[in-house]
Amino acid sequence: MELGSEKWKRLIRSGAKALDIDMDRKKTDQFAIHAEELIKWNRKMNLTSITDPLEVAVKHFLDSIVPASVIPPYARMLDIGSGGGFPGIPLKVLIPSMQVTLIDASRKKVNFLKHVIRSLNLDNMDAGQVRAEDLPRDRVYDVIISRALSSLEAFVSMALPLLAEGGRIIALRGAIAETEKESVRSLTSKYLREGESVGNLFSMDMKTYALPFLGAARSLFYLKLAP
Repeated sequence: MELGSEKWKRLIRSGAKALDIDMDRKKTDQFAIHAEELIKWNRKMNLTSITDPLEVAVKHFLDSIVPASVIPPYARMLDIGSGGGFPGIPLKVLIPSMQVTLIDASRKKVNFLKHVIRSLNLDNMDAGQVRAEDLPRDRVYDVIISRALSSLEAFVSMALPLLAEGGRIIALRGAIAETEKESVRSLTSKYLREGESVGNLFSMDMKTYALPFLGAARSLFYLKLAP
């Protein structure tokens, strides 16, 4: 199967349907352009170790759109450590009403992200070379997402100061240990005012799922701040 081919795009639509997500032809065409540019640029710089067409479709694009059901339209979304544009670009394609900011520490990766944004004519989307810790605290986001960070606690820690009231933090991961969730609970307790409980201020959830066609086990961690 050739990357970006009609067969590849049909596989995307079929996999999305298995995830209860509707994908039209225009969106799969945009995914194909992103995928082709990813592999083209990957020959000159390290964007991804995943190059097999099936794995690119499933591990990059289908995995990226899993959180769509918990992201509201018109949300302001921040993708931390976006790398090759995942999950931010596929989610923007799927939910075009969002205002999306992609950040990465690598200048070369940010140049790639800006190139894809231009190639897909994506409005209300930008990319910057900046660390999350250095972002201004007067700009907050409704959704902060990442699938690049190895430590769940570190991700939540850097995301919380940037989260709007009623906002949500989403992490796409492999297995998540109970100790990681306990670390996040301890972290969120530091944000409580007198008389509050973690359950009143934050709602925390996690769901596990298998990637279509490959069956790889994945986890979606979800933390919502009360309005």
